[in-house]
Amino acid sequence: MLDLSIIIVNWNTRELLTKCLRHVETTVKNVSYETWVVDNASGDGSPDMVRRDFPNVRLIANTENVGFARANNQAMQAAEGRYILLLNSDAFVKERTIDYMVTFLDERPQAGMAGCKLLYEDGRLQPSCYRFPTLWSELVIAFGLDKLFPKSPLFGGYAMTDWDYSDVREVDVIMGAFMLARAEAVRQVGMMDESFFMYSEEVDWCYRFKQAGWKVVFTPEVETVHLWGGSSRAVKTETLLRLYRSRVQFFRKHYGGLTAALYKLILGINCLIRIVPGALYYLPRPSGRAKHAAFRQLLRALPGF
Repeated sequence: MLDLSIIIVNWNTRELLTKCLRHVETTVKNVSYETWVVDNASGDGSPDMVRRDFPNVRLIANTENVGFARANNQAMQAAEGRYILLLNSDAFVKERTIDYMVTFLDERPQAGMAGCKLLYEDGRLQPSCYRFPTLWSELVIAFGLDKLFPKSPLFGGYAMTDWDYSDVREVDVIMGAFMLARAEAVRQVGMMDESFFMYSEEVDWCYRFKQAGWKVVFTPEVETVHLWGGSSRAVKTETLLRLYRSRVQFFRKHYGGLTAALYKLILGINCLIRIVPGALYYLPRPSGRAKHAAFRQLLRALPGF
């Protein structure tokens, strides 16, 4: 059996995908692995690039965009590794990272999933661990208290801004940009929930892992550079709608209909704050106007979530 199956879902990020695959090729030294690319009907020639430049990569070329969860599941169904690494196409692993992470999970049989330190392109720390969302955490975000008091465990708890990522720690959620899962745990818990088209699928997956008794662990010992949003940056309104629709879906699935309804109320308050007093901040700038319009569209769409 192979040590590792690396799965990269791609949508119109050919140049980033090329760099991502090169980093995998040049940094993995001590584990046996296979690499899967699942392309979600890109129009930029990504599948042809993979066939031409990376003939050893196993390619699934979808004829439509099936979403992040389903695309990952397509490769997971055929993956042969003891571990499965979900890696974003805009994530570039550093030297030792993958080798170290496989050993890290080998030494922790109770851990079903692990993540490493993520960095922005300029070397700054990128937040990559979260607590499970609650009505309180969403209310804090709506009123901007997490930004006003980032070091407070009371207000900065959801995004864990009261923590400096300097130690190995059990967490609730790790970002899907670099998500190493134990295949044994995946067989027990199940693959990603395909009803989440984009966003919150990794939160749901981590929640199910922990419900089944597996630990989710972060380590700062190795790093990956993550550009964040390489394939979704250009579709602001659609991205926002998908993000919050998926969050409502998570609340409904795991906390029940009443809690989901209360969350929608909080989300509506969040939108109103950004639309009315937030207009003074957003409207003077072109990028701000686009975001302001996105929140207006979100408020209109919210009853249907």
